[in-house]
Amino acid sequence: MQVATGKSILNGIAIGPLRIYKKAEAQTTVSSTLTPEEEYARFDAARVKAQEQLGVLYDKALDEVGEDNAAIFEIHQMMLDDDDYLDAVRGILETQGATAEYAASATGENFAAAFAAMEDEYMRARAADVKDISRRVVNVLLGVGDADMMADQPAILVADDLTPSETVQLDKTKLLGFITRHGSSNSHTAILARTMNIPALVGVDFQDEWDGKLAVIDGYNHCVYIEPAPELLSAMEEKRSNDLKQEALLQSLKKKPNITLDGKEIKVYANIGNAGDVGLVLQNDAQGIGLFRSEFLYLDSQDYPSEDQQFMLYKRVVETMAGKKVIIRTLDIGADKQADYFGLDKEENPALGYRAIRICLTRKEIFKTQLRAILRASAFGTVSVMFPMIISVREVRDAKEILEECRAELEERGVAMGNVEIGIMVETPAAVLLADELAEEVEFFSLGTNDLTQYTLAIDRQNPKLDNFYDSHHPAVLRMIRHTIEAGHRHGCWVGICGELGADQTLTETFLRYGVDELSVSPSSILPLRKIIRSLDLSKESQD
Repeated sequence: MQVATGKSILNGIAIGPLRIYKKAEAQTTVSSTLTPEEEYARFDAARVKAQEQLGVLYDKALDEVGEDNAAIFEIHQMMLDDDDYLDAVRGILETQGATAEYAASATGENFAAAFAAMEDEYMRARAADVKDISRRVVNVLLGVGDADMMADQPAILVADDLTPSETVQLDKTKLLGFITRHGSSNSHTAILARTMNIPALVGVDFQDEWDGKLAVIDGYNHCVYIEPAPELLSAMEEKRSNDLKQEALLQSLKKKPNITLDGKEIKVYANIGNAGDVGLVLQNDAQGIGLFRSEFLYLDSQDYPSEDQQFMLYKRVVETMAGKKVIIRTLDIGADKQADYFGLDKEENPALGYRAIRICLTRKEIFKTQLRAILRASAFGTVSVMFPMIISVREVRDAKEILEECRAELEERGVAMGNVEIGIMVETPAAVLLADELAEEVEFFSLGTNDLTQYTLAIDRQNPKLDNFYDSHHPAVLRMIRHTIEAGHRHGCWVGICGELGADQTLTETFLRYGVDELSVSPSSILPLRKIIRSLDLSKESQD
């Protein structure tokens, strides 16, 4: 038996034969007998054809993984319209007298190398995307179709890497799991794998001799066993069987109340990034949306989204939730979330810089456009608004004043609105220490534990060198959470958690004992969290 390790994309078990897929590298001719203008015309025709293919993939992904994940292929289409990308292709054609396929391939490699060298992990993961679009254009130019990567029998696919388009095209009836040598847990391919519930490992140094051998992907332990011993294989089969039973059990919890054995009720809401996520929210029976990350609308746009664009998106979500609460976090852009058209300066410490509410309070028209859209959507359901990155009472009062200005403007226009509950994100030590004063200004708090942990521990959570020092269970972080809950309750505020810790089942009992009123998590975490809540008896003393 051999054992190899990697990074797990999904906690799950896959058992079956390995099939190693090797991409046939397209052979490109470097020098052309045509003029640069003629070669660019060839490239442009292939680019348009590639965009048409991506449109087909978008439709397929829309059916299988939802709108938010299908948007990957819209992004790929836009990348093929990017001026820098097109200028680079044209430059190679003109300076090197190259063929269109060589220019497209070289541009893809150059841009991918530039992305891979960036400090931000999300941007590094985009290297695979630019390679994907360039390879597609080259294949169109050479008349090469998409390869069939799966055999006739179900198998675990093994490859150097998989692009998002390759992942979406895989036959899910035959794909047991996949293993790649390259890739990251933040890549679009990884995101698709999680959405499609496919056990996968990335960063595995596999060997060609594995082809055809029986293997087990153990997503829980981040490893793959090749030709496992009979007793291990039996244990893994039992684990997989238990996983399937557990999934069925979780589904049985739908429509049941989130009440502990001793009668404590807690709200379990969902975090979403786009309207396309609402299907998963309903599928997993969330009681509401505790965090609608509105900045993704801005990140997916080429210019500031208009009031009507935002209103239609919010309205769609609010109507679909049919009266269940929808908490919309106002624009939280800056730091690791950048949109070029905002014209934000490069900062030495972006996490401590010009971001979120600081942008909104100094660029009031951008803020007011969003607030008017939210107020208009409130006429169609139960809407709350939440301000991020608050550090002072003054900021809350200024934001509320702008909200009232927007309400007055809409009233003048005769626009219908509902009552909008106002809350803030508590994600800075300053907000924690001022929680009593802030609770006098708002109706709820939502703890953003990702940033709260980062700022409390003075650790950049994007820096992998600090992983050994980053401790989301640090006593200081937990005390901050408890202090916020107690302060909120003293002043009639309900308090929720919408950061990653909300889904940490090892802390669920702790948070309930602190008195938290709501937990907002990714849709896939809702039912497992509900099972934990319904098993707890808070009347008994904690074992800690």
